Amino acid sequence: MGRTSDANERLKDAALALMWEESYGAVTIDDICKRADVKKGSFYYFFQSKADLAVAALEKMWSEDWKPGLDRCFSPSLDPLTRLTTYLEAHYLRQTENKKRTGKMLGCPVCSVGSEVSTQEVDVSAKVREIMSRKRRYYESAIRDAVAEGAIEVCDPVQKAAAMAGLMEGIVSQSRIMNDPELIRPLPAMVLELLRVKQPSAAAAVSTAP
Repeated sequence: MGRTSDANERLKDAALALMWEESYGAVTIDDICKRADVKKGSFYYFFQSKADLAVAALEKMWSEDWKPGLDRCFSPSLDPLTRLTTYLEAHYLRQTENKKRTGKMLGCPVCSVGSEVSTQEVDVSAKVREIMSRKRRYYESAIRDAVAEGAIEVCDPVQKAAAMAGLMEGIVSQSRIMNDPELIRPLPAMVLELLRVKQPSAAAAVSTAP
């Protein structure tokens, strides 16, 4: 089975991968244990249920993957519009890579799990909402700075961040349904339009940032 000290982490990694590649409801504890190469008895040593594991897996994803990536993309040292466009362009690249790896569009793991269990698993739904709120605060910060710099029209950063999140989640979900990452490619330009950038020529240059 490998060292017991590794089993906890492998279970979380396996759970996240399976929930993302398949669905929360379709994945069983046996499936997770098989993917993680962990005995079922060890599963219950660490976790009380699949929902308990899902919460831990989502938090691991946040702390080890999403938060470091967001911290890089949304560094205060970067121009606020560059923060947003760099982040959005990374969505397309990541989804394209995932499709090459799995043969299908996986979409957003948090949105996928959240939309599936929102009326069923209280703890998992709460963790999904918590992660989405954390992510949205990065958007709010960049939008607030863009307003302060006069790069976009004056707006309520909280409301505009909510609109941006809705646009992103909708496009990513459509790309998953259609199994087509190209639907995500225009997201940077769509978000800049949503934010009502004051200087289109400057915004166009920002949208091509690496």
